[in-house]
Amino acid sequence: MLKVLVTDYAWPSLAIERAILAAVGAELIVAEMGDEAELIELAPQADALLFCWKTVTPAVLDAAVKCRVASRYGVGLDNIDLEHATRLGIPVTYVPDYCMEEVSDHAMALLLACARSLPTFDRDTRAGRWNLQAGRPMHRIRGQTLGIIGYGNIGRALAPKALGFGMRVLAYDTHDRPGDYDGVTITHDLYGLLNEVDYVSLHLPLKDETRGIVNAAFLRQMKPGAYLINTSRGGLVNEAALMAALTDGTLAGAALDVLVQEPPAPDHPLLKLDNVLVTPHAAFDSEEALAELQTKAAQHVVQALRGDVPDRLVNPAVLEQANCRLRWP
Repeated sequence: MLKVLVTDYAWPSLAIERAILAAVGAELIVAEMGDEAELIELAPQADALLFCWKTVTPAVLDAAVKCRVASRYGVGLDNIDLEHATRLGIPVTYVPDYCMEEVSDHAMALLLACARSLPTFDRDTRAGRWNLQAGRPMHRIRGQTLGIIGYGNIGRALAPKALGFGMRVLAYDTHDRPGDYDGVTITHDLYGLLNEVDYVSLHLPLKDETRGIVNAAFLRQMKPGAYLINTSRGGLVNEAALMAALTDGTLAGAALDVLVQEPPAPDHPLLKLDNVLVTPHAAFDSEEALAELQTKAAQHVVQALRGDVPDRLVNPAVLEQANCRLRWP
């Protein structure tokens, strides 16, 4: 029987995966902890990998001698060594078109919470302080400016929601031509954008060139009193620089769904600041999004185990290699 190793998952049941994989007679092996040592021990049995947040290291890939596909539950690919997988002939897939509505909704919800001082009001009211002054100054959302850093699927889903609130929207993206499109001004001038916006929402993938892009220089370019929103990857932000900008008054606040270390240590300094709102990497979550994610990731495995080229192949160069594992009987 074919076996599919699940490194980790963030939903109550794997029933969807089991039903889809039954079409090729595959059963699941589910890691308990998902650390490297356990994955190396389990990987030799696996004809395929399904991975969510756990890291698929080169050592794990080396141990997965039977693996014909590694299917990512999600959009980002910063937790697998893609070059090493390609060298080994292993196709890698992802699901780039899921949770666009959820993450863009969450980013907009964080923006609104900052704009209306909801965390401050909620905290004070629960503590017995009925104090309108605690949330001031507040400004009308209509007419303010949102800067979207990274104008991919989720950034494009966020833009019309902000426009619907009457905001002006600027987007930084190096792939599109500068100009105005559907009410959004696209620019290649990152620091020029930062000078103009009241809210910055991050929607970049985490790569070597984007890691720590939100550093002291980036934050100094932001308007005094602006807010930073991150629903993408914690590694985009230099947290020490952000801490300094939040405590010296450079920024009014930050709303973060992701951190460099997840979960954070209980004494993480950002958690102690009143002008920081943190959610537990929850932006992707909805019943509909999770069902879509489970279905598509499992379907990619089925396609590969049948010898077909799976949808959403990340490393198509692997198809030209003599060791491409899709060719295995």
